Amino acid sequence: MRKSIFSIIQFIIFFGLGIFLVWWSIHKLTPSQYALFVEALKSANYVLVIPVFGILTISHISRAIRWKILMASMGYNPKLSNTFAAVMVGYLANFAVPRLGEVLKCTILGKYEKVPPDKLLGTIIVERAVDLLSFAIIILISFVTQAKIVGTYAKEALDKYVLNGDKTAIVIKFSVIAAVMITLYLLFRFISKKYEQNIIVTKTKGIFKGVAEGLMSVKNMKHKWLFIFHSVLIWSCYLIGTYLGFKAINQTASLPFLASFPVLSFGTVATIITPGGIGAYPELLMDAMQLYNINEAYGKANGWLQWSAQFVLTLIVGSISLIVLPYINKKKHENSTGHTN
Repeated sequence: MRKSIFSIIQFIIFFGLGIFLVWWSIHKLTPSQYALFVEALKSANYVLVIPVFGILTISHISRAIRWKILMASMGYNPKLSNTFAAVMVGYLANFAVPRLGEVLKCTILGKYEKVPPDKLLGTIIVERAVDLLSFAIIILISFVTQAKIVGTYAKEALDKYVLNGDKTAIVIKFSVIAAVMITLYLLFRFISKKYEQNIIVTKTKGIFKGVAEGLMSVKNMKHKWLFIFHSVLIWSCYLIGTYLGFKAINQTASLPFLASFPVLSFGTVATIITPGGIGAYPELLMDAMQLYNINEAYGKANGWLQWSAQFVLTLIVGSISLIVLPYINKKKHENSTGHTN
């Protein structure tokens, strides 16, 4: 009961933050900018949404295949249909509560494919680590190819948010963070030894063991190059989808392909800040496009269009996946029940 209440409260807080950002981003526009914003959306080429849908779908399928490769290293071979459906339901859940989808897709696949969810959590950590590395590469390419544009912005942001204050204050900040992390680690070790037989401690250790096994799957991976290929394909789809999104509005159609790298970087940060990037995604895409002298209203209109395309696709495919999962696994469930009887 408490868990349900906490989930509802968390949903309200994050969804509320997203709604506030929606209102705030549009409210910031002056009357003339708002008129440009509406004009851009009215004249947009919505036909381009169709290939964007296709490219994003390819990225989702590729992500499902990559997850299967990780699971194969642990001796599990779930159906691609179940894996893809679990991925899409996970994305749908992330629009409600950040990171809920990661847990939910493990639970769903565990239910229909009999794969231990704790071991799947380990594969999720591997995936997130690879995505983080991919994200870092996207940022690095942004700096290397567009040093003047992106470098100046990064330096100003670093000075403003990280290096503000004297050197002593900066050292204290990082020291406190390090001390808190070390303290938490030592506290966990102490509790796990002193209360070794406690059911909560036992379950926690079991989770960590499963996660460790999932992480070790990388070492035993048979198809490393295929895993790398799909990792590259996923982020390439994101870049191509972003670039096609530029073409949907006349005022942003002139942006070069290389602009996709910093714009995608900003958009990725937005999906971390709020559920599914609601509110924050158009705002941060606008900020990125302003680096290329795109009017705030046009950048925001393009951001809303790109976010809406992702949201609609996730909503449709995620909802369908959630509905059809019991049906595509009905025969397996009946066979399992009959065998048990």
